[in-house]
Amino acid sequence: MQASDLELVALVVACRDQHAFGVLVKRHEVLIRNMLLRMTANHALADDLAQNAFLQAWNKIDSFSGKGTFKGWLCRIAYTEFLQNYRKVKSTAKAMEKFKTHTEVIGGQASNWDNGDAMDIDSALSKLSEIERNLIVLCYSTGLTNDEAANVSGLPVGTVKSHIKRGKEKMRNMLMEEKTVVR
Repeated sequence: MQASDLELVALVVACRDQHAFGVLVKRHEVLIRNMLLRMTANHALADDLAQNAFLQAWNKIDSFSGKGTFKGWLCRIAYTEFLQNYRKVKSTAKAMEKFKTHTEVIGGQASNWDNGDAMDIDSALSKLSEIERNLIVLCYSTGLTNDEAANVSGLPVGTVKSHIKRGKEKMRNMLMEEKTVVR
């Protein structure tokens, strides 16, 4: 039987059990890396931020109160790492411009929605406002609830829902336009 996140956290807090923390990392690393990859559109940066987030989690694990899920708490730390990097760099517009010009070519044709390529979703995400993109990633890539995303982002739940609704509508329109242009 697998230990729950709460049981593993208790072991880490009580004994500084590195093995228990390693299990937590293995359990959540793909989720955190993918969340950060969608937010940054940069594999190396996402890996660095994920590593920093797990280091922060190790250092601050005794601050996890058990309110909410460990996954939500960890996403909050990763999101904070993302925001700190964003504030430090202050050049995401330049990075996003580079990302927008990047296209994936498959068999001589640009990838399209019918092929199910993630590039279309990433391209649509890159055209959303920063907050819309981040909240959609938090809810749909990581599977957080609106309440958990509100806790991670520090925004009221109603605001989270509004940003997600607007972002989804924008993405739907962009992807439908692209689909009609490709056909």
